[in-house]
Amino acid sequence: MNIHKPLTFALYFGNRGFFPESLIAGARQEMKQAVERNGHNALLLAETETRFGAVESVEEGHKYARFLEQNKGKYDGVILCLPNFGDETGAIAALENCGVPILIQAYPDELDKMGFSHRRDAFCGKFSIMDVFYQYGLRYTTLPPHTTHPATPKFDEQLGQFAALCRVVKGMKRMTVGAIGARTTAFKTVRFDELALQRYGITTETLDMSEVFLRFKSIDTAASAYTAKLERLKNYTCWDGVPSEAVVKMAKLGVVIDDIMAEFQMDAIAFRCWLELEKELKIAPCTLLSEINDRGIPAACEVDVCNAIMMRALVLASGRPATCLDWNNNYGDEADKCILFHCGPVPQSLMTAKGQVIDHPMFAKALGCGCGWGPNVGRIAASPMTYASAKTENGKISVYLGEGEMTADPISKDFFGCAGVAHIPQLQNKLHIIGRAGYRHHVSMTFGQYEIALKEAFSTYLGYEFTSLER
Repeated sequence: MNIHKPLTFALYFGNRGFFPESLIAGARQEMKQAVERNGHNALLLAETETRFGAVESVEEGHKYARFLEQNKGKYDGVILCLPNFGDETGAIAALENCGVPILIQAYPDELDKMGFSHRRDAFCGKFSIMDVFYQYGLRYTTLPPHTTHPATPKFDEQLGQFAALCRVVKGMKRMTVGAIGARTTAFKTVRFDELALQRYGITTETLDMSEVFLRFKSIDTAASAYTAKLERLKNYTCWDGVPSEAVVKMAKLGVVIDDIMAEFQMDAIAFRCWLELEKELKIAPCTLLSEINDRGIPAACEVDVCNAIMMRALVLASGRPATCLDWNNNYGDEADKCILFHCGPVPQSLMTAKGQVIDHPMFAKALGCGCGWGPNVGRIAASPMTYASAKTENGKISVYLGEGEMTADPISKDFFGCAGVAHIPQLQNKLHIIGRAGYRHHVSMTFGQYEIALKEAFSTYLGYEFTSLER
């Protein structure tokens, strides 16, 4: 499941006159093919606009800058391709106002083509471009290895990470997160600073749970929005044994949440999931949050706004749904494994199979049986994964992230909720750092490995503080 559309990359080709310009034509064709081979679109300056369709002077750089201005909003990133050394000042003139991430790629030399008419020297030229960009304060991305040919699988890997970071940067520069309901008093772990988020372009829209209940009362069960929601939920998971009145209430609440998200144009939500819903409606919203997550719209429980934001970043990077989980249990004596869990908001596409909606045992204990229908229980599927979390502190957003895998290791059948076993190298050291740095007990997760892209997006382009989990 990939929820993303193809990206468009503007292709820039650098040249320096006394290096072999004959290499430019081949690079234009090879880079375009590489971008399209990976399912994206390429935007090229016409070959007739400059010598060989490359940039080797300030004048030609200005031509390329005008080309980008004419196509503003049509491209998501720039690939600065160096078939040979490349002119640094022309590159600055061309790209200093491009407004999107820049990937610097350099062609490798071939050991049997090192004569003056064939040697590229892009290996050296890449350092010069990086140096001058650094001097001008122009942000850019490079990914190892230092040189790569566009026709190779290694470049495909680099392009995949660059595409992910472009999506993250574009999607996180301006976003709206909904905080639906006040933080539960006991959960001081999910406190956050709205003004800090706003400095990073993240707007928080807050609604009281009274608004949710008022809207709930006005839902017409004969309306098409309700019938469509009811049908969607019935097909989404297994409802065996769930009272019909609870299913009706879940569908009505689902319409309310959808209406709120649409009205306030929310890109992600953090929802107050207890105790009012359980006391008043006798349902828990877990399955609704699961279904919203499965659409690729991040929905965190327990009003964890910071992890809703991290879920958004993970969705943008991976093209897959994300979920918010507890760092919950050790896994026997295995130091690099633990159980990640939550009551039931895990999206179905991250689970081994359809879940089963149950009466929440925590609320059954606190309020009586039948007061918490809603958790979608099951198991998280085995897959490589990326995890991340965030906090606000001293007016800044701080994040950590890493990679691991969800395994197929068994969990006791009587374990409540939706859970999986995570294998994370050096887990104990990482948990120590996370706890000492004041991060919460929640962690966001998606399938696939995107640590490189996310770290680059957070630190280079978005300006988040980064907490390393390495010691």
